[in-house]
Amino acid sequence: MSSQSVYSRRAASLISSALLVIAACAPNPLHAQTVAGPEDRYLARAKRILKATPLIDGHNDLPWRIREDTIARGNVDAYDLRTHTPGQTDLDRLRKGMIGAQFWSVYTPGEYRDSGYARVQLEQIDIARRMIEKYPDRLALALSPADIRREFKQGKLASLLGIEGGHAIEHSLGALRAYYDLGVRYMTLTHNVTLDWADAALDSARHNGLTPFGDSVVREMNRLGMLVDLSHVSPATMSAALNVSQAPVIFSHSGARALVDVPRNVPDSILRRVTKNGGIVMVPFVTGFVSPAIYLYDQSTRPAMRDLQQRYGSDTAAITRAVNEWRKTHPEPRATLSQVADQIEYVRRVAGVDHVGIGGDFDGITEVVQGLEDVSTYPALFAELARRGWPDSDLRKLAGENFLRVFAQAETVAKRMQRQNSAVNGR
Repeated sequence: MSSQSVYSRRAASLISSALLVIAACAPNPLHAQTVAGPEDRYLARAKRILKATPLIDGHNDLPWRIREDTIARGNVDAYDLRTHTPGQTDLDRLRKGMIGAQFWSVYTPGEYRDSGYARVQLEQIDIARRMIEKYPDRLALALSPADIRREFKQGKLASLLGIEGGHAIEHSLGALRAYYDLGVRYMTLTHNVTLDWADAALDSARHNGLTPFGDSVVREMNRLGMLVDLSHVSPATMSAALNVSQAPVIFSHSGARALVDVPRNVPDSILRRVTKNGGIVMVPFVTGFVSPAIYLYDQSTRPAMRDLQQRYGSDTAAITRAVNEWRKTHPEPRATLSQVADQIEYVRRVAGVDHVGIGGDFDGITEVVQGLEDVSTYPALFAELARRGWPDSDLRKLAGENFLRVFAQAETVAKRMQRQNSAVNGR
């Protein structure tokens, strides 16, 4: 799930509503990398690689999209993936995108408790699992690297679950274990809100990383075989988790901070530690994470949006009109497929080719990269990297081999720890 502005959640919500109305009326952008005429040799090569190697994407927010859809409202039957959905993901586009395995994010917001985070978390897991079960000819629940390989060979999309935010365990290692038993195979330690035991990237730092309980969470995830996801956490939390984790970590949807200095991206110092840890950074398609111009635009836009909110209060229609007028004279830059490729190449250069992957964040974003508008577009990205001289071996690693190695190593660590240690107490 891409990051909300934190200066004012109410203001952000109102502005977001206005921008969504505007976006709904805008034409879809053309693919920046569209190939005219017959398919070029780089695209053909990309497709050949993805036919033989499972493309594993680290983050897609479709379960939350189903929950928030104004018609479906969480009803997986009403949000029919056999049709062209209003979002960025459906079965036909997944097939065109040649995706072999997908982590479905079972996201729950950290900003509100409702009747308890765990209730909402269980509902999200239920939505995701019912979605997978609804299409048995196309999707299959996967719990291990062996499951991914098996389902890929059978022509099905291996479907995995990832919790986005440690608030969902409500300070209970017993809840963490229960989520694992329900099929969850990674947990992002925080979302945008700092927890009682871990600092988030977009909130105040209170712990200089992890508390002792946070250390216990990481150790228990290692023991279970649940991947430790460090997207959304502060650099201090990244460092603390790397100090504790015996298994490779992942960043399910984060870019390189050296290219775009947004708090959600990964500093070079951490990229180098990921190499030593054996982990993987899965580069997203979030416009503000891959385009420096968009990040600067977003930063300069905040004061103007805040002024509009103060002027019009809760009048969403008035804010929509005002934002529309403001945007006419302040056009937003566009992020490009080439900039995503730049991010991938940077992670490859600093962390190494064995430590880079893909985490698109589709259906968690409202603005899209030109050339990467939905889940059908992955081959174009691999074609671009092929044009840049990537050998087939590196493209296979990026696609899925790196992640399969990380996942397998996490399983090996878990088996060793289970032989040596019993479960940590539930609280």
